[in-house]
Amino acid sequence: MLTFIENFVSDVEAGFKNLTEERDDLKRKLNNSGKCDDEFNNQSLDPEACKSNNGQMIFYSKVPSQGGWEYFNGSFYYISSTEKTWQQSRDDCLQKGADLVIINSKEEQDFTRKFKKRLWIGLTDSEREGTWKWVDGTPLTTSYWMSGEPNDVSGEDCVEILNFDSEKSWNDRRCSLPLNWICEMKVRQ
Repeated sequence: MLTFIENFVSDVEAGFKNLTEERDDLKRKLNNSGKCDDEFNNQSLDPEACKSNNGQMIFYSKVPSQGGWEYFNGSFYYISSTEKTWQQSRDDCLQKGADLVIINSKEEQDFTRKFKKRLWIGLTDSEREGTWKWVDGTPLTTSYWMSGEPNDVSGEDCVEILNFDSEKSWNDRRCSLPLNWICEMKVRQ
């Protein structure tokens, strides 16, 4: 009987030691200055991810609990599995606490193409023909238009990623056509 109790106590002590080491490791990671991107980049995450805040990592709990979100370089992205018009797509993103993606870099452009789907993005000239603006109101400065685009055939005022095999993949499209879409929820401000 004494051996059983000694083994039990030994197992409990070992378990406690492992938990203490795991706790200390998590504390180190939490206080690691701004390593959120390194640890979470290009991974599918649970809703409680982190963000950098003055060199400290803090938990970010705004991401909805449903799946389908992927983290990349400071933002969460949701790629739809159904098709909707551009406005319906944007409404869906807004309901999720996000908006249609705003592509700010070559790396983000490459990231959006990796899904190999035709996707609505958050770019439109619906307010004034030829004046392209992102959904947050900022003007287009860097673009990835396919050759000959935008061409405004039949009133094309919204933008899709069409040719995902090429960096220059954007095409203007009639906003009323149903396509998949990509939402973006920024983690960093």
